[in-house]
Amino acid sequence: MSTRVCVVGAGVIGSLYAAHLARICEVSVLVRRTEHALALEAEGLRVSGKHEFLASVRATADPARLPDFDLGIVATKATDLEAAAARLAGRSPGATVMTIQNGLGAEEIVRAHGPWPLISAVTFMSGVRHGDTHVEYELDTETWMGPYASELPFERVDEARALLERGGLRARAFADLRPAQWSKLIFNAAVNPVAALTDLPHVGQFAELARSSDLGHLVGGLVEEGKRVAAAAGVELHEDPWEMNVHAVRRGQTAAAEGAYAHVPSMLEDVRSRRPTEIEFITGALVREAGRHGVPVPLHTALLQLVKARESGW
Repeated sequence: MSTRVCVVGAGVIGSLYAAHLARICEVSVLVRRTEHALALEAEGLRVSGKHEFLASVRATADPARLPDFDLGIVATKATDLEAAAARLAGRSPGATVMTIQNGLGAEEIVRAHGPWPLISAVTFMSGVRHGDTHVEYELDTETWMGPYASELPFERVDEARALLERGGLRARAFADLRPAQWSKLIFNAAVNPVAALTDLPHVGQFAELARSSDLGHLVGGLVEEGKRVAAAAGVELHEDPWEMNVHAVRRGQTAAAEGAYAHVPSMLEDVRSRRPTEIEFITGALVREAGRHGVPVPLHTALLQLVKARESGW
């Protein structure tokens, strides 16, 4: 595939993509702060944890200084996507651009700012950002990707998958991403708001069902509502979101036994830092889809309102 990649956003996920791909091709990173760009160019980008290496990247906070690229990876949070896409407007019109946000609707936002063929993607990678130039790689799970609409040949998506894998990341290409995208959407909509409202990382309580008061009943109810919406939308899920929850809990228990910390969902991180959450893109998207298809989702509606109320208290 191409050897010129632009990663927009250098949080945990963007840094993991940029650093791994910089080992095999030319990578530029578009960040918001000039001091962040200067630090990346001076010190490089260090990855620790699952992989240990130091990568060299080009970085800038000025979109006009971005070199041409063949593959763009927009790795910002969904709440920052509109601004990030606007900064890319007019850049490398012949490139392919990959969205990697939680929830639904990222592709439409990016499309409004440029004619690029789009790859839709979701990822289960996670880590900890220790500073502008250091990210710890915690969970080395797959990026799932597929062509947006019918405008992009599947072969181009598979080339992007191969590129990620050559860089040391795990990836899987789908001819139709929607079943996988919706599986993650329902999983996220069940786990993230509950974590944000309880201040619990993704621990064993999320899958416990022995007592009527156990948290697993709420998580399971949210999953069942999400499944009904997916069925009404004509989406056959790639994986069962409840099993994804159970698997993640077990993986976390194994990690805890080895002395690692439980995974903190991104929405809980946002709440603890008093940042805007992605609730509108995750739970909000599911509630809107439910409304379009006439499916009642009282649990998701309540969690959407509660998280929005918590945000308003800041």
